[in-house]
Amino acid sequence: MPWKTLKEMKTIHSSQRETNHELDNNCHDDDLLVASLPKEKGWLGFEDLYHLYQGFWCWNLVIRGVMSVQQHFKAQDTDLILVTMAKSGTTWLKALAFAIANRHRYPDTFFQHPLLASNPHGLVPFLKLNSNKEGCHIRHLSINSSCRVVYRCRNPYDTFISAWHYVNKARAESLGPLSCDDAFDMFCRGVMVFGPFWDHVLGYWKESLERPHKVLFLMYEDIKQDIALQMKRLAKFMGVPFSLEEERKGVIEEISKLCNISNLRELKVNKSGSLLQFEKKTLFRRGEVGDWVNHLTHEMVQRLNKIMEEKLDNSGLTFKTSL
Repeated sequence: MPWKTLKEMKTIHSSQRETNHELDNNCHDDDLLVASLPKEKGWLGFEDLYHLYQGFWCWNLVIRGVMSVQQHFKAQDTDLILVTMAKSGTTWLKALAFAIANRHRYPDTFFQHPLLASNPHGLVPFLKLNSNKEGCHIRHLSINSSCRVVYRCRNPYDTFISAWHYVNKARAESLGPLSCDDAFDMFCRGVMVFGPFWDHVLGYWKESLERPHKVLFLMYEDIKQDIALQMKRLAKFMGVPFSLEEERKGVIEEISKLCNISNLRELKVNKSGSLLQFEKKTLFRRGEVGDWVNHLTHEMVQRLNKIMEEKLDNSGLTFKTSL
């Protein structure tokens, strides 16, 4: 790189000061906006707060990151962003997408593959925390429409149960566990990270119907039922379809086994360390379809059924609650 003249260096430094000044002003404006937003106590307790921002509940730890993404991140046509509602199989989706996209770089899935040494969230970080990476829970209104989006959806009953168990593993011992009744009431009122649930899923569902070439809508339950078929859909959408030769050689099955929740759970890298306030090992629970029947009462199910019927009316979106 050639040396810059003194005049050029002064211009660069001046420009940098202007940029820093603009960022300082933006931070100040964001702080004022956050302070003015409606607030609800979060599921974790203590200083955990949710802010109602643009119609959805955003965690106080990430709301400024979300604002920064909206203000500064410009998606390109070639970008691919993975999106899920929290506790809808985010870790699994990241593992699958990474393994599919990089299968030619790491053909031996069980020898020196990055997923054996790195947590999927380390390989595909959250967009809201690091604006030059992909993978997030942000609603569709917050993402530039020029990029491609893979959306992973899970039925609301199992999503709730998974979120409830997840949060209770992170709550302080002095607070004790969050009761299922209290958590369920918050869920039904839409108060959860990036909730309401129905608004989040409906936004991407409608986008997938209007722009199927830009938004791929994947059901958690469909992947559990026929992972090979859904992996082929995902690979094709990503622009790296499986060849007939790869199918014949069992490449799809190998990637499926590598990314299986049970396999990821047992890896040493996923048994220690933390992500945000959560231990990595809490990312992998049962991953079953229909576990909600072991926790929700008849009255709870009736309440959530009514909400889903009202919110999803005439949308064409339905959920599988068992396999």
